[in-house]
Amino acid sequence: MGTREVAPRAAHALATLLGADGLPVRLRAWDGSETGPAGAPVVVVRSRRAFRRVLWSPVQLGLARAYVAGDIDVPGDVFATLTALGVLATWGQGEPAPPLRPSARWALLRTAARLGAVGPPPAPPAEEARVGGTGLRHSRGRDAAAIAHHYDVGNDFYALVLGPTLVYSCAVWTDERTGLDAAQEAKLDLVCRKLGLRPGMRVLDVGCGWGGLALHAARRYGADVVGVTLSAQQAALARERVAEAGLAGRVEVRVQDYREVTDGPFDAIASIGMAEHVGRQQMPGYAAHLRDLLRPGGRLLNHAIAWRDGRWRPDPDSFIARYVFPDGELLGLAETVGALEDAGLEVLDVEALRRHYALTLRAWVARLERHWDEAVAAAGEGRARVWRLYMAACALAFEAGTMGVDQVLAQRPGGAPPPLRRTAWV
Repeated sequence: MGTREVAPRAAHALATLLGADGLPVRLRAWDGSETGPAGAPVVVVRSRRAFRRVLWSPVQLGLARAYVAGDIDVPGDVFATLTALGVLATWGQGEPAPPLRPSARWALLRTAARLGAVGPPPAPPAEEARVGGTGLRHSRGRDAAAIAHHYDVGNDFYALVLGPTLVYSCAVWTDERTGLDAAQEAKLDLVCRKLGLRPGMRVLDVGCGWGGLALHAARRYGADVVGVTLSAQQAALARERVAEAGLAGRVEVRVQDYREVTDGPFDAIASIGMAEHVGRQQMPGYAAHLRDLLRPGGRLLNHAIAWRDGRWRPDPDSFIARYVFPDGELLGLAETVGALEDAGLEVLDVEALRRHYALTLRAWVARLERHWDEAVAAAGEGRARVWRLYMAACALAFEAGTMGVDQVLAQRPGGAPPPLRRTAWV
């Protein structure tokens, strides 16, 4: 077989995997041959091993493993490439993709044989999550393992991607020119205003990350904050930042499951980007526990990604589940509001920030790519590849409206009445 045959055969095989009539990208094979539309985004198949991965694994998982391992590369604009491929823009979201038809699998096997790519299944990349043996889904031990997989990958890596605010959730943008750091500061301040923070108030920050909100609430509003996280690495750096800011007397950071917090009452509770880890079955208990930790009249702000395309169903073989957020579950906005109301909380306000998260994710990708060599040195090339693919794919999903993100402000009955208008915090 001449080398000129490799790229066309590889392109035909990938089109078969994607269920497309043709491949809308330009494909470059490991032998240097190319095929596809001139000027289209380029996908590089570096190794025959890429075909072995998709032969032995479900389509999405096989392709994800090939990219994370470096068997497939996207050297140019990752957003343009994912947009051209279309089906990959929502990797890991929603219902599992349908399996390959037997005829398509047989055609792929024949092509792989012609390319000399048939062989035993390659080992998955080391970055793949392995939390299945640590207990029941959303048990405390298994949740801790899932959080460690995502967040304990090195504080230096996250600092490169997130920037000096070290805030790992949707920012609030005035417009596209705002800049990520200013947009994150605006989000932190918006949360504090919605919670009505005042000097001396006691605040619980559930899923406090590297302490961004806790520092802001203590420094700007004079609050006393307890932050809890399951990530030991996050907690260590958060404590360092608190000490450097001279706020050790006002901010306490714990490695603690939210279910283990019993030292209420709190005047306000913030849960920013944490409810996605709770799980649908545990959501009623989550809402009730946070209600019990609030004093009468105290406010809860729940900021979470919402699935907007029907009822979300977990796919254990998705890229997101295997590499990014093991055991993560997305609820619809109505489910979240319902759980809070069923727990006896009064919903005061809902604000949708879908477009804001797309801008935030694009800014994170830009920072990752700008600091690529440093990110690889900090966390490894495989981990950097995981984050590039997941953040770019999620940005496209937010832009398409498949996913949203909402801030739901609720109050425990009793105490001072809520403001008449949301002008109290906008």
